[in-house]
Amino acid sequence: MKGIQIFLFVFVMWILIIVGGGLLISIIAPMTISGYGKIDSILDSGVKALIAMILVIVWIFTLSKIKNWIFKKQIKN
Repeated sequence: MKGIQIFLFVFVMWILIIVGGGLLISIIAPMTISGYGKIDSILDSGVKALIAMILVIVWIFTLSKIKNWIFKKQIKN
């Protein structure tokens, strides 16, 4: 049972990586910001970077919760 939980953690980690990459490539990358003159590209890059950092934080938080759940179950057994 312990091995299955670790494989589940790795599986969820890979799913989050694939979903995150898919979101960034298909939704966020084509997004453009215009109407601010010369700072359009800087603002556009900044917003995309901020969204990517938020996704990374959410993914790390999610994986941390899953890891804690798995290891607490292993300690109880």
